[in-house]
Amino acid sequence: MEMKKRLTLELRNKKPAEVKELVLDNCRSDDGKIVGLSSDFENLEFLSMININLLSVSNLPKLSKLRKLELSDNRISGGLEVLAERTPNLTHLNLSGNKIKDINTLEPLKKLPNLHSLDLFNCEVTMLINYRESVFALLPQLTYLDGFDVDDQEAPDSDPEADGDGLDDEYEENGDGEEDDDDEEDELDEEVIDDEEEDDDDLDAEEEEDGVDDEEEEDDEDGEDEEEDEGDEAELPQGEKRKRELEDEGEEDLEDEDDEDDD
Repeated sequence: MEMKKRLTLELRNKKPAEVKELVLDNCRSDDGKIVGLSSDFENLEFLSMININLLSVSNLPKLSKLRKLELSDNRISGGLEVLAERTPNLTHLNLSGNKIKDINTLEPLKKLPNLHSLDLFNCEVTMLINYRESVFALLPQLTYLDGFDVDDQEAPDSDPEADGDGLDDEYEENGDGEEDDDDEEDELDEEVIDDEEEDDDDLDAEEEEDGVDDEEEEDDEDGEDEEEDEGDEAELPQGEKRKRELEDEGEEDLEDEDDEDDD
């Protein structure tokens, strides 16, 4: 896709002045030059033009607020003085995979006082003896070269300033995080209450079941006692059974006589 068409798509009906980040990776430049990009993008902070067959940055417009510029995997071999003139507040510059061969080619970058991260991976210049020492000596404002500082300490994964995220964004994120925490606590409280209610329901159900079981057991025991009594009587011989009946009748008669005497 041509760079002009890609620019139109990236704008999405926005005005250039409203755009802070612009990615034009893998589109086609016109004769190795930047086309379609103008100083109307006055608030642009991040610009990426990776692998667009770029030979020169001579057509780069004035972008005073630009802080991060990605130009890796192109064919740039020099002309970096344009960056010092048109992107004076640049902090991050990625020239990895370009045709930079000599340390002197980087000298114009001395005029970028805020530049503290420079990437030159896969450039021929990195093969020079004392490459790192020479670059840090030429550009004392640098903090990181190819992702490491002068003491070989690796750079952090992200830089809030370079990504256009300020303290306000961090404050908003923290605020959102607190709200999320409150929401999570409320959800946990609701879950605990639901669990407690379910436990109470289970206990009530178990108690009801236990009550029913106890009643059934009592009924069964009473029935068994009655059956045992009947069984005992049934097992007695006929004579013994008759004898017991007579004894029972005698006891009843004696009780009746006692009642009459009392009267």
